[in-house]
Amino acid sequence: MTDQAPAALPEDALPEKVRAMIGQRLYEEQTTFPIEMGYVYNTLAATQNGNPLFWDAAVAQEIAGGPVTPPSMMSVWFRPHYWSPGAEGEQKALLTHFDLKELLDLPEAVVTGSETVFHEPIRIGDVLHTCQVVRSISEPKNTKVGRGRFWVIDVKTENQRGELVGIETYTFLGYKRPEQ
Repeated sequence: MTDQAPAALPEDALPEKVRAMIGQRLYEEQTTFPIEMGYVYNTLAATQNGNPLFWDAAVAQEIAGGPVTPPSMMSVWFRPHYWSPGAEGEQKALLTHFDLKELLDLPEAVVTGSETVFHEPIRIGDVLHTCQVVRSISEPKNTKVGRGRFWVIDVKTENQRGELVGIETYTFLGYKRPEQ
């Protein structure tokens, strides 16, 4: 038995804690209130969205079987408020992304791509459930902004019936700026 410290990981190796995150359902959460039209109307007004599907109950009934929310609002229901009772510290969305930045010691990051695939519509009264899944993490890369890694996170959302509402896929570049 030796008293030597364990060998350092090669620069391109992922720490075990990071490798263990890949493919796992992380940060499972549920909306804090059922989906309601007040938020929808505020968003529609802010974006000047006059689509009768969202404003006219008869049109919504005919086209969608009842009131639905704009698909683009899927992530809105999980954005944390700046403050809420009992919450401590800064409230952030996409915590898996911030975990990867810290665990990989990559303090800077940008979103390099996003894609959303919609499934079932979100209806008034739905209670949504979500989780984050790390799909992949690249080998270290040299980029114009610094050396880092790309990672892909899926945010899967289901309604209270277990129906898939949609999947948002984000690609990030986490990096360190070159020393100047």
